Amino acid sequence: MAKIYTRAGDKGYTSLLGGKKVSKSSLRVEAYGSIDELNSAIGLCLSFMDGDDDVKAILEEVQNNLFIIGAELADPDMSERTPKVNGDMVKRLEDVIDRYEEEVGSIRHFILPGGSREASLLHLARAVARRAERAIVALKDESGNVNDDLIAYMNRLSSLLFILARVMNKRKGVEDVPWKSNARV
Repeated sequence: MAKIYTRAGDKGYTSLLGGKKVSKSSLRVEAYGSIDELNSAIGLCLSFMDGDDDVKAILEEVQNNLFIIGAELADPDMSERTPKVNGDMVKRLEDVIDRYEEEVGSIRHFILPGGSREASLLHLARAVARRAERAIVALKDESGNVNDDLIAYMNRLSSLLFILARVMNKRKGVEDVPWKSNARV
């Protein structure tokens, strides 16, 4: 039986797709590591959902797409063999966002992350998605070697997670938490 550890990364380096070794502190590793963290956060969201099979199915689809994103980010040569994010995937997120926005309606004020347990976890995943997006943009700024559709997908994904958090609050009978600009501690 193969062991889970290889000792290959013990000196702070890892191999990208194609075999190139890079520091584990590289922007590329940071970017796909953030995607892995986001996928785990979405898995946590799913573990706390009871019912809401439509939302679960969407989140599971997103998790599968995050594997595509991780592979694409781990391939600095952007080889043909690596699956890529495409405009159809971005459009799919937009369609889902539009459908769920009809369910919850538009908002006229800022809302704080919170409400139901499910919504709170989705807000946390949204914040991780935004951080992952920033890491991907930093990688693009450094290398210029990032698919524009991938960045658009990440931007829409955080919007999707925001809308789904609002959907969970509504379905659980919990009000979104409005931001109070005059709150005092």
